[in-house]
Amino acid sequence: MNPLTPMPFPETSFALTLGLLLLAPMAIAGVALVNTGLGRSRSAAQSLLGSLVVISTAVIAFALVGAAIAAGTSADHVFHVVGKAWNWAGAGPLFLKGFSYAGPRAQLAFLFELLSVALVALIPWGSGADRLRLPAGAAIAAIMGAVVFPLVAHWVWGGGWLALLGLNFSAGSGFFDGGGAAAIHALGGVAALAVVWIAGPRQGKFPREGLSTAMPGHNVVYVLLGCLIALVGWLAWNMAGSLLWLNTQPSGLVVTAVNTVLSATAALVATFSVTRIRFGKPDASLCANGWLGGLVASSACAGVVSPMAALFIGLVAGIITPLLVELFELALSIDDPSGAISVHGAAGLWGLAAAGIFAQQDGQFVAQLIGVSTLLGLVLPMIYVIFWLANRVLAFRVDPDGERIGMDLHELGGNAYPEFVVHRDESYR
Repeated sequence: MNPLTPMPFPETSFALTLGLLLLAPMAIAGVALVNTGLGRSRSAAQSLLGSLVVISTAVIAFALVGAAIAAGTSADHVFHVVGKAWNWAGAGPLFLKGFSYAGPRAQLAFLFELLSVALVALIPWGSGADRLRLPAGAAIAAIMGAVVFPLVAHWVWGGGWLALLGLNFSAGSGFFDGGGAAAIHALGGVAALAVVWIAGPRQGKFPREGLSTAMPGHNVVYVLLGCLIALVGWLAWNMAGSLLWLNTQPSGLVVTAVNTVLSATAALVATFSVTRIRFGKPDASLCANGWLGGLVASSACAGVVSPMAALFIGLVAGIITPLLVELFELALSIDDPSGAISVHGAAGLWGLAAAGIFAQQDGQFVAQLIGVSTLLGLVLPMIYVIFWLANRVLAFRVDPDGERIGMDLHELGGNAYPEFVVHRDESYR
């Protein structure tokens, strides 16, 4: 289970992992479609084009700079405290120098991380819907791809200090994250929180203290279809991650796939029930959030827990996701159109903690708890400071008139649905 342990990687495993990674972008497509459907109709084209922009920017930034930080080499940046080595950043070659000569596992690991950084960039973009400018989205993606994601990926997957908790402090097998619940989803969730704090809510969302205006997504069919598409990518993602980071044998992948499905379906049933009890009828967009929350939780635990544990983990994710969406909006005045802070952030953190609770190794929960604490206590403040400085240079938020007419017309010069009349909000009259 230790990702640092050298393991043979036969050609059959290489071909299987590569095939799975070629399916993994379905998860990216599904999340992009969900983000677009949960936004306003007058920002739909900007949302989907922005998804391509932030993906492209993050991928290029990671390939040029970030991959060197994420890599694990003999020349990594290490400092020593209390007699222990703390590996905090990789020291690989810039600009993918020598990539063609890397071993099969190293090449697949890079491809996994390349796809991961694309998904990481999408998460805060969805939370900033209807007011986050395209140049700002690209800047955020560049920061995540060049610096923030590579650091976390190195700590978790590249032999960094979190992965070494087991060797240095006998904390289970060290922090593990087979499908990216920490390095992708929780990281994207805390980045989304920082973006929302800095950009502020949409105009008219909170007209008076204690009140919230409903701004439903413009196309719930996009949202639900995106959930089904995402399932295909998530299955591939979790299985590929189990092969690469958890050293799972191909014969063990069926359990990973079953756990992924169980977590998602249990979460949907839980959210369906919660929203029906609270509102009298089930809420389609919140059910979609619950489904994704279950998938996110499975990213942490699908490869290391039993099917019944995965079912329970999904149920909890499906309960907390809609409740946190409501809490963040009504109690904390956080305007998150995609629900990413709850779906990716909270559900990801829950999955990481649950993986430690249900894992077989002694001390594993401690390792997982240290990882969760690092994301909240170190990574979140770091991201907020970096984004705050970036916002001083390149304003994240569009001007009020641009938000009024819609991001499509303001930034692209045309609407996604030109045959429809785009109605004004009451707050702009």
